[in-house]
Amino acid sequence: MTRSYGGLRRSHEPATSTDGGAAPSRTRRWSREPRAAPARPRPLRRHRRPRRAQAVPGPLPAGPGQAAAGAPRGDRQRPPPPGSDDDFRGRVREALDEFVGDVEEEVAARLLERISFRTSSADDGTELAEAVHAAEDRLALDAGVTLGDVRRLLYLSVPPQAVEDMVGMLDRVDLTDRARLVVEKPFGTDLATARELDAVLGSAFSESDIFRIDHFIGKEAVQNLLALRFANGLFEPAWNRHSIESVQIDVPEKLTVEGRGSFYEGTGCLRDMVTTHLCQLLGFVAIEDPHAFREGAIRAAKSAAFAAVRPLDPQRVVFGQYDGYRDEPDVAPDSDVETFVAIEVWIDNDRWRGVPFYLRTGKAMAEGRRTITIRFTDPRHRWLKPAGGAAAQPNELVIELTDQPRIAIDVRAKRPGPDMALVEGVFRLDLAYDAPDAGPLEAYERLLLDVMRGDRTLFTSAAEVERLWEVCQPVLDDRPPVQSYPKGVVGTAGRARPPRGRLAARQPPARPRPAGLTRDRAGCRPQVSAGSTPPTG
Repeated sequence: MTRSYGGLRRSHEPATSTDGGAAPSRTRRWSREPRAAPARPRPLRRHRRPRRAQAVPGPLPAGPGQAAAGAPRGDRQRPPPPGSDDDFRGRVREALDEFVGDVEEEVAARLLERISFRTSSADDGTELAEAVHAAEDRLALDAGVTLGDVRRLLYLSVPPQAVEDMVGMLDRVDLTDRARLVVEKPFGTDLATARELDAVLGSAFSESDIFRIDHFIGKEAVQNLLALRFANGLFEPAWNRHSIESVQIDVPEKLTVEGRGSFYEGTGCLRDMVTTHLCQLLGFVAIEDPHAFREGAIRAAKSAAFAAVRPLDPQRVVFGQYDGYRDEPDVAPDSDVETFVAIEVWIDNDRWRGVPFYLRTGKAMAEGRRTITIRFTDPRHRWLKPAGGAAAQPNELVIELTDQPRIAIDVRAKRPGPDMALVEGVFRLDLAYDAPDAGPLEAYERLLLDVMRGDRTLFTSAAEVERLWEVCQPVLDDRPPVQSYPKGVVGTAGRARPPRGRLAARQPPARPRPAGLTRDRAGCRPQVSAGSTPPTG
């Protein structure tokens, strides 16, 4: 049996620069395909990430005036830098055609005329500073304000080891004044480097001006987790260990490292995906009621949840590497860097004690998806059986973290006829269809708008970063062996479900065997091989 998701595709990630203008673990067939959302015009909003540092003059929607500057990431294969502003604008225009498609020419023209390109380095940021100063002067003059009313948005998308030099350069050329700094993951490479990075950022910026960005948090579907749970009496009373058997968070990716070999060699999947994206998703699932949607409330609730997370057990972690990774550019021929991770997480608090969280992500998988699956406990009324005598499976709430969120929940009902036999179906909520007039922003759009507003609610705090490194540090200190897997291995949609009743007996088990890559019944996907009951710690 297969579950159809209406041909979901992995969307291109929006760019990280600002412009000057404006699955489920068990499958069955659904009764019908998801309804297509009504078409609506799309604004011009996706841009290729800048290859090198740039200054972007022009009015921005976050006050009297604003100028933005970005520093380059040095890990991608790329063509030579543009030779002129017109060259750079031509590349941006090509990117708009590729990623946006039906471009509104008037909006594109306004964007292109307000961007410029300047090469910079950690040693010399003079030309970048001159471009920013010129843009600020124009902003102040056009807006009729003083220069002190113009804010700067600095965006760093560089490896952790390059941050100190880049921040030093920005400080030396006085670009840190009146500035808000956006910093991309990973936030360090372990607990010690995370603390060093925090100290470097704090030497040039106040904490209130630092925005540690994780675009997963900016996704509409992730924020909708809070509304789904806390605004619905159907879910909130059951959101605990008495009703939930397990939580699965799956982010398989179809792409390979794609020219990012040097970056991945120094990072790996655990640092790149687990300590950031997947742990943040775990936090949004596991938090207690924050009582408000604002920075202090959300951060406090997530920090409390992360504080209860048990440090990872390396015996319950799987590392994999796709075949052909060592042939990628800038990858060592004997590299043991992981491109797949599966981990088992436990949260030691009253709500989640005894409930396993399974986090899985990897590159070169069969498909790209972002799915949270909440599996509820089986009510175990044995006199109610599915038609055909098969064993009943637990209900699952499946949340697809796409740009247009989809939510589904498995249900059982009586099959029409003379016998008391069960049939299984699915309730669906397709927000793109049910709220056709809504205008959701893509993740980077929402987060960059929040930076301009000075709202850090959906950004990661320094305390969260340190705690998540503390949780993951045991695996960094005692790395599991890396096992190979073929490209195109089955991802979320084909994984086997964890053993039924694994939490029924809540007593300490025997020491589990080392986790390994096993094959599921749907056909070869790496998964955690785990014991039948939760370990204690």
